[in-house]
Amino acid sequence: MENVIELRELTKTYGTRRGLVDLTLDVRRGEVFGYLGPNGAGKSTTIRLLLDLIRPTSGRATVLGLRPLEDGVELRRRVGYLAGDFVCDGRQNVRSYLRFLAALRGGVPEARIDELAERLGLDQTTRIKKLSKGNRQKVGLVQAFMHTPELLVLDEPSSGLDPLVQQTFLDMVAEARDAGQTVFMSSHIMSEVEAVADRVGIIRDGRLAALDTVANLRTGAVRDIEVTFETPVPAEAFARVPGADRLSLDTEGTTLTGQISGSPDALVKALAQYTVTSLRATEPALEELFHSYYAGAQDAPRTETAPAA
Repeated sequence: MENVIELRELTKTYGTRRGLVDLTLDVRRGEVFGYLGPNGAGKSTTIRLLLDLIRPTSGRATVLGLRPLEDGVELRRRVGYLAGDFVCDGRQNVRSYLRFLAALRGGVPEARIDELAERLGLDQTTRIKKLSKGNRQKVGLVQAFMHTPELLVLDEPSSGLDPLVQQTFLDMVAEARDAGQTVFMSSHIMSEVEAVADRVGIIRDGRLAALDTVANLRTGAVRDIEVTFETPVPAEAFARVPGADRLSLDTEGTTLTGQISGSPDALVKALAQYTVTSLRATEPALEELFHSYYAGAQDAPRTETAPAA
């Protein structure tokens, strides 16, 4: 599958401060890639390097087959970008501002602008300086999506949006993917990334801590287990189950509780020997996985093998 973004040992330092360290990463055409990390982890630094808004200390980046430094003008024609600190000229009303940006893009059908504004509940007659933060964010979303770019680069895109508009935004992202566009979306809101992302990268202190699908990241995660049996089972029944030290039977031998990590296959096979009346196994949310990787709870984060430079 063709890569839209290729980063190889990309590093950015700000004097003595670390911004990004040896980042190697591919984003494939037609996928939604979620880029997770708290503020200061390196998400915005990565995005600014992609668009040549800042220059790397070392390493290289290719976006849409172009080099951001040498081909910046052509690259930005093909990208829709929403900055994490999106600002716009407050003197115009929304309609005039969006049409001005459309003209800079070489022209965008007015019907397309109106459609996006209506979906997001954005009043185009209002002067921008009177807009709330959430409504200014809607302006940013419209200008990023309106020209149907090959690549959408969205930095904390749902900041300030109410829950209903957040869902509309997620629908727009899914539609963009279905149309063959690629979306690179940074966020610290795990639920929105989980809803639409094909793959997720977790960045910690400027370094990539994990890279995989949400499903595969969950493979090594810890699950809470509670099983009730019809009749008591022997204490040694689950002694050979991987991670058995985290499992325990109650004094009556009818309830098994605890935690397992990795595949539950061995536990399921052990349970099949007895009559189970109820079973509860919590599926870890992406938010829990994120915190476990960021806190260093996982000693060996699951990461896809990156191609050689």
